[in-house]
Amino acid sequence: MKSELFDKYQKKVLPEMQTKFGIKNVMAVPRLDKIVINMGVGEAISDLKILETAAADLAAITGQKPSIRRSKKAVSNFRLKENSPVGCKVTLRRQRMYEFMERLINIVLPRIRDFNGISRKSFDREGNYSFGLKEQAIFPEIDPTRRDFRAQGMDITFVIKGGDPKMNVELLTLMGVPFTTLTN
Repeated sequence: MKSELFDKYQKKVLPEMQTKFGIKNVMAVPRLDKIVINMGVGEAISDLKILETAAADLAAITGQKPSIRRSKKAVSNFRLKENSPVGCKVTLRRQRMYEFMERLINIVLPRIRDFNGISRKSFDREGNYSFGLKEQAIFPEIDPTRRDFRAQGMDITFVIKGGDPKMNVELLTLMGVPFTTLTN
């Protein structure tokens, strides 16, 4: 079963990108390769249960078990030992990626208080787009009234193959990502 966003991408976004940028080959059009969601849990140094609940929340949000990320170096100022767990990460591809993006655009981002769109300035050199959310409670899968709830932020990265940042902005805009309007 395909998601509505994937159908929209194939039927509307691809042809519009081809005509707008004069691309003849469909394979040359930029496409969303993967979505990476990362939660850095600094408090996990002192209490491992915090990391376990964050990983459970991330699994509920994405529908995929997260991998636990470990520290590479020891930093004595933060009481951080080498190879200790400090966060969790999920990489979504194909069907799950489109389903997550559809939920993010249509349900989660409008639930943010005083939401005016996300910034267009967060593209890197390769054209990937990253932004952060301050807490996971805006996802409908998370129950903020539970006893062990802890507000935890996350970073979301849209990895886009092909194209330059201008084309990638247009791709995400056509897919429905609500960017802020630029006012100079």
